[in-house]
Amino acid sequence: MALARDALWESGHDESVEVNQRALIDKVLARYSGEFTVFRELLQNSDDASATAVEIHFQTKDYLERQSRITDVPTGGTVTSPGDAGLPDLKTAVVHQWAFKNNGIIFRDEDWNRLKKIAEGNPDEEKIGAFGVGFYSLFSVTEEPFVTSGGQWMGFYWKDKKDQLFARRGKLPDANENLDSWTTFEMGLREPAPIPPPFDFTRFLASSITFMRHLLDVSVFLNDKRLSRLVKAPGTPQVVGIPKGLKPSSPSNTMQVTGVQITPLSIKAEVMQWVYMAGTEKPQPKEPPKSTAGVGGFFSSLFSSRTGSRAPSRAVTPAPAPSPVPETDPVSVVESNVVLSIFAADVVVKLDQKMIAELNRSTKKNPPTRMKYELIYTGKAEYDASKREDEKHGRTAGSVFQGLRADLDGTGQAKVFIGHATGQTTGIGGHMAARFIPTVERESIDLVDRTVAVWNKELLYVGGFLARSAYEIEMAHIQQLWKEASATARPGEGIDAALQESLRSRAIHALRFFTFHPSTPSSVVSTALEGAFFSCAESPRFSIISAHKGFPIISTAGVRDATEVRYPDPAFSGFVKELPVVPEDVLRLAKPMVDTLRAREMIKDITFVDVLQELRNRPLSEQEMIACFRWWIDLCHQSTLKNLDYVRSQLLGAAVLQIEDKSDSTGQIVPLSIIQSFLSRKSGSTGALIPTDGPLPPHLLPVSISRHFEPQALEDAFGWRELTIVEWLRHVTSPPAPHDAEHDIEQSPPWAERVLQVLGRAWPSLPQAQKAEVASMMSVRACVPTSAGLKRPEEAYFQNAHIFGDLPVVALPSGATVKGPLEKLLQEIGVRKHVDLQIVFNRMIKTGDWTIAELIKYLVTVQSTLTSTELERLKLTAAFPRELRPDEKLPENGRPPRYRAGGLYEPLDVFRELKLPVIDWGTRPKWRSNSEEAKFLFQLGLRRYPPLPDLIGLAASPDEKIRSTALKYLLDNYTTRYVDDYDPSAFANVAFIPAVQDGKPCLAKPFEVYSAPEWAILGFMVTNPSLKGEALVHLKVQEHPPGARLVNLLRTSPPPTEEIAEQWFTVLASRVTSFSPTELKTLSQMAFVPVKSADGAVRYLPPSQCYFKGNTQAQFHSKLFTFVDFGTTANAFLSACGVKHEPSVEEIVEILLDNPRRFYEVAEGRENYLTELRNITVNARLLSSGTMARLKRAPVLLGSRRLRKEKPAKSNKASEDLVGELEEEDWEYQYDLLTADKVVVADDTNAYQLFGDVVFTAPQEDLLEMFYMELGCRRLSSLVREAHHTLGQVDGSRKAAEIRALILERLPLFLHEHTHTKTRVTYSWLNNKDNFIVETYGKLTVTKTLQFGDKRVSKSQDASAVAWRRRSGPIMLWLAGNNQVDMYEVSTSMCRLLFEFPKVNDALLFMTILSTDLRALRRRGYNVDRILRQQRAERLAVEEAARAKTAADSVAQNRAISSADTLVSPPTQPSQNDSESPFLSEATPLVPHGGPPSIPHESTKELSRPRNLVRSSLDAVLRRLHKDVALNDVGPSDAPLPPLEEGSEVPTPLLPPRPSRPQTPQPHVTPRSNIASNIEVAIRACKEERSEVLRNRQQMKVVREALNEGYCDISGHPVDMTLVGDMGGTKVFVAKDVPDIRGLMQAKRDSLARFIHIIRALQEVYSLPPQSLHIFYDRAGELIAFNRNASLFLNLRYFEQWHDADVREGKLMSAFISWYFTLAHEIAHNLIQQHNSEHEFYFSSICEHFLPAFMERIAGK
Repeated sequence: MALARDALWESGHDESVEVNQRALIDKVLARYSGEFTVFRELLQNSDDASATAVEIHFQTKDYLERQSRITDVPTGGTVTSPGDAGLPDLKTAVVHQWAFKNNGIIFRDEDWNRLKKIAEGNPDEEKIGAFGVGFYSLFSVTEEPFVTSGGQWMGFYWKDKKDQLFARRGKLPDANENLDSWTTFEMGLREPAPIPPPFDFTRFLASSITFMRHLLDVSVFLNDKRLSRLVKAPGTPQVVGIPKGLKPSSPSNTMQVTGVQITPLSIKAEVMQWVYMAGTEKPQPKEPPKSTAGVGGFFSSLFSSRTGSRAPSRAVTPAPAPSPVPETDPVSVVESNVVLSIFAADVVVKLDQKMIAELNRSTKKNPPTRMKYELIYTGKAEYDASKREDEKHGRTAGSVFQGLRADLDGTGQAKVFIGHATGQTTGIGGHMAARFIPTVERESIDLVDRTVAVWNKELLYVGGFLARSAYEIEMAHIQQLWKEASATARPGEGIDAALQESLRSRAIHALRFFTFHPSTPSSVVSTALEGAFFSCAESPRFSIISAHKGFPIISTAGVRDATEVRYPDPAFSGFVKELPVVPEDVLRLAKPMVDTLRAREMIKDITFVDVLQELRNRPLSEQEMIACFRWWIDLCHQSTLKNLDYVRSQLLGAAVLQIEDKSDSTGQIVPLSIIQSFLSRKSGSTGALIPTDGPLPPHLLPVSISRHFEPQALEDAFGWRELTIVEWLRHVTSPPAPHDAEHDIEQSPPWAERVLQVLGRAWPSLPQAQKAEVASMMSVRACVPTSAGLKRPEEAYFQNAHIFGDLPVVALPSGATVKGPLEKLLQEIGVRKHVDLQIVFNRMIKTGDWTIAELIKYLVTVQSTLTSTELERLKLTAAFPRELRPDEKLPENGRPPRYRAGGLYEPLDVFRELKLPVIDWGTRPKWRSNSEEAKFLFQLGLRRYPPLPDLIGLAASPDEKIRSTALKYLLDNYTTRYVDDYDPSAFANVAFIPAVQDGKPCLAKPFEVYSAPEWAILGFMVTNPSLKGEALVHLKVQEHPPGARLVNLLRTSPPPTEEIAEQWFTVLASRVTSFSPTELKTLSQMAFVPVKSADGAVRYLPPSQCYFKGNTQAQFHSKLFTFVDFGTTANAFLSACGVKHEPSVEEIVEILLDNPRRFYEVAEGRENYLTELRNITVNARLLSSGTMARLKRAPVLLGSRRLRKEKPAKSNKASEDLVGELEEEDWEYQYDLLTADKVVVADDTNAYQLFGDVVFTAPQEDLLEMFYMELGCRRLSSLVREAHHTLGQVDGSRKAAEIRALILERLPLFLHEHTHTKTRVTYSWLNNKDNFIVETYGKLTVTKTLQFGDKRVSKSQDASAVAWRRRSGPIMLWLAGNNQVDMYEVSTSMCRLLFEFPKVNDALLFMTILSTDLRALRRRGYNVDRILRQQRAERLAVEEAARAKTAADSVAQNRAISSADTLVSPPTQPSQNDSESPFLSEATPLVPHGGPPSIPHESTKELSRPRNLVRSSLDAVLRRLHKDVALNDVGPSDAPLPPLEEGSEVPTPLLPPRPSRPQTPQPHVTPRSNIASNIEVAIRACKEERSEVLRNRQQMKVVREALNEGYCDISGHPVDMTLVGDMGGTKVFVAKDVPDIRGLMQAKRDSLARFIHIIRALQEVYSLPPQSLHIFYDRAGELIAFNRNASLFLNLRYFEQWHDADVREGKLMSAFISWYFTLAHEIAHNLIQQHNSEHEFYFSSICEHFLPAFMERIAGK
């Protein structure tokens, strides 16, 4: 490829590349986006030429004309007075020429040459210009710039005013005499325009000269008037060292900062008032620009009202209306100046040669080896002075130096200077100047070019380094001033607040100045500067000896490293005082920088370590400690610390509280580590009761702190507990050091009273455990003030203990009364309220002065003072006498026995009758159960009623009186005392219920007796008649025995006789529901039914083996099964137990299988046995699989074999030759019970006649034959093999052709009638000449061989026809030529090949159809019109063919027939153009397997039209209308059809119907009146469907797309239909397999309405009864319509597919015609159910009868 290219190159020629210079300059070089671009480029060129002064002249047309008339033109530098002439408006005055002059080096030849060359920049590496295109910016305002310098001139012009730029050069006339030192650029404006906004222009110049190396003086003139002048005066540079810790090398080490110096710079401005008057408004502060789109000139963001405009100049904003101020002279000059600090970094550049070469390629000059990077920094003082100057002048335009002022708000005023300002902002507060390589238009830094981007990014690092150095130097100065002020401050006073504020303001200014905002148009600039700003600081870990400590920032403790300063948090301000944090004003005014430092993790939040350090350094005052507590509590609530316990221990270990003490200057020091509890002063708490002026535990938090917090907060946050009364009391009673006597509870009665009062008030709220502890501490100390001094509680008594006068009673020093809680307290700690009972007993009872009643009365008075111990002692003391019975005497000691109260009963008569021990109360006072004394005794345990077990025991007592009294007491008090305790199961073994058994009274256990008296018959105990109603309910006596007990009774003691059994079973019948299913199942297998044998003996059988006697007495089955009858009621019980009304088929089969021959004998012969077999056959589905398997193996099948009767021989023929000639009476039959493998089914009549005497065959009944085959019997036809022998084939036999044609002609009729099974081959297949071959032979002999088990029998006979087929080959039909063809043999042979299992009737039917005349068949109801029409067409076709043949070939006419038995031509095949037989239609293929074609879902394809039934019927109607039907027959005729219209479908005839019965031809014609009457009956018969659900078991007549088997049988359509609603009175049914049945009415609302519109019109045509038409919808199937019990149903789905689209468009004809005939078909079914000729006749008659009305209807439509 390379060689071919070289060869092509050698054969070519050169052509120059042409450049459209005008387009290049206009579209590229002169299209600068910045503001004041022309002057920017000329100023830069002037500085590169070392000019110190520049003059810019804007000249009007008048001025230029005046100057042209003056030969001596002044060279400038002198200001002329404006005189008294009026001054023009600077905003509107139009100038025609700009002139730019500088006093730099005059042009040299190389400069002149370079001026006219595009893109050849200044090769001097010290110069800014690089691209050589800056000069061409002049073409943005002028067409022909003119340059003069050093006595020479050069002018540029477009030659011939076209696209090529030319330059012409020459010498000035007086160049040799007066050499001008100024270089001038004259620009005649392309279009005169006002001068640039003078104030904005002056501000632009002020910024531009800042970084100029040589340019010091710039003046602006309008004509001869100087508008403004700027004079720059640099100061002496001050060298400062590079701050330690900063990395001076760029990332790639290509640039190294060797030094930093600060140069003061002063710029003086002299501006005419005229300029201020035309100036713009001072720009308002605004948000920094967010877009990175390109921006304009230097002042664009300052003056423009639209950010990012690319216009070459900005429109002047009109100044607001001036306020009424004194007039000023417009020519007066306003002087102002500004002082700046310029930080400059000396940079040494070290590049490799590759980098140098790449930069030279891009800039056409080598990069400098040394350069400066400068930054304008406006200090706080200079910034404020500039702001004050603006306010002092009050001008709306502001200061001309505003562009140099620090941009602290990030508005985008600070720019990057590359000699002059570019459109790129720095992102910080000051301008930067450096030798960046810009883009061609000099508006931004080039960061796209790969090599240039490396240079610029390295230089950006230097910029970030310089910014960081400036910041470090400024902060170091602030830090020095802070340290000096701190050193000179007085001790304890700190630095002066004003000085602190001043230093903070200066630091805030520095932070704001060096805050990095997004830069534009490239955000990379500020990002790179910021990255270098922070990354140039070396990490302290790598600079161990460096004094640099990171990032310095002002804090509350002065300038500190940012790592030492924390971000303030109000939560810590109350107690963290010495930690340096960021001051509030710094956060407010320098927030962006603080946020940046936080994001860089240089300033961190206050940490727990900081807090610990603060706490360890000094103790906290009370207020500070409260603040610390608040912080910690909030922290614990807001966060979940995993190591909370450890952190809390650190906090408490470091915190120390200092409590001020007036007596001690140092105060009290309390370490929090010893605190364990706090005192809650909350109202209602026990802590509020504790006196704080008394002794308190040392571990208690001072109350001055704890009162400020919720107790729960202190508990959760510090883990302290609330000081309890018990802890305080423990400290009071057991202090670590003895208290003074004033606070000793055992020495000072007042303090003891005060303690008791505190405990008394707290007592109700104390928990029981604390009460016990208080009682234990107080009970052992002499702390109770009494009348006898301080006593222990157990030695003191209350005032009410008045029995004895020498007791020490409580007496408080204050005289307060002992009551309420204090009384309870004293009682709990042991102060006595009564005298000890033992003393009372000793002093009173033993003397006999008091009776038991008096003793109880005293105890009642003091019972409130009795302790639980004393009450318990009373309960256990046997101090109460028992009342003696009348027959009882006192003991020998003469004292009545004494008992505990719980061992006695109250003195009532009923208890005395029950002989229970009662208390001896005496007669006075009388015993009253509701008295206070009685209640007290009951409290001590005196019994009010006997316990239930005792009472039950008394009820079972042998003493009848006690027994009856006890039972009566139980029943009388049952609901009030014993209802919850009485449970008969608890007394199951106690016989206490009065009962009767065998007529005798007795006592019964609760579960042995029943309340229903009828159970006595079964031997159960029943309740005594005296127990009635509620008594039985209370005693919970069961009414009836449980089922389990009854089952057990029947198991152990069945009824002895049938009579007793009837009584038992009658009773049990009422309790059938009480038996569980398990129990009933158990009874069904339990032998308890008594059955009397013939000998009178009784045997017991289980119910499952018994059956009820019926009306027939089950004569046959009674010999096999047991039948019983115990009456209607008793039989109900036995029925539940499993007695059946008759044996099930399974049971019958079981008996049969047990002994088949006995079963046969009992059946008394063949007929009864066959009856049983038929019953078994019908119910075979109910038999289990195991039983069926046994039937297949058992000899239970009845078989018969023919035996020839012995008669005298009448012929000499062999017996085997006579078999086929014997009559039925010549045979007798032998029967036997055999297994299935020994019986065959005689499915072949001929074979049965041959071999009926060899094998046993099944009864020839369809039902039994199917059952026999199911059990395993084989078909006779499957056991017989045929062999055929022929003699002499007859070629071209007419007989064979005729028989074949006859079979093919009549076969469709036969197959239409044959509907019970499928054919093996289709009619279309058989119609092929290669598939069905008929041949004739001289003679046919058939040998049939039976092979059955070990039997092998062969028999031969002559035959007239035989059909056979090998595998899938053609069907061969052989005919015998020696005799007449027997159509029965033909039909028999063909049926064997057509069907899998042919029946005898099939052959007879086929034989009849083959051998009967067509017209006779038609009279019998067969539809033979198609065949007759086909025969007529064939005759016509033969005649036409004969005539054509005669004309074409005369030789063929003389051809002779060689043989009378030879067919001249093959039989004519049915024409494909004629009406095709349904067996040739794809809609109904004749295949062995597969049913009729189903209608697919409506979403798959369109439904086919119903061509088989309705169209053929329509044909019949049309024939009748054309008088083509003979009225002497009720069937269809064979008359030809009328011609069909073009495009109509070819009609398909109705399939031949199945004849319902043979018909005899009638000589008369049916009267039309009879026909009309029948039609009227059919119409009136139509009715409304009342059912809401249509079951598929109902008989329906169906119109379907094809007539095939199952035509009128809907069993193939198992889906039921349900009524979903009606529309306009027409009911709608939906198949249940349709989704969303209920929503179908709404979904198909429109199509339903259209369908109803159609059928309503037809309903009027037929005069059908209202509501007789119904609509149904199904998902799939072939049902178009059906007649259900004279209710007509029409399918919506077919209407939607066939007619809905047309009806929707207004085309109703097709729908009317189709559904007209469909309804006629269904109405005809009201007269004839079958689809036969009679149905078709009435169908046609109905159509004819209503046709006029129908035609009128559709004509009206």
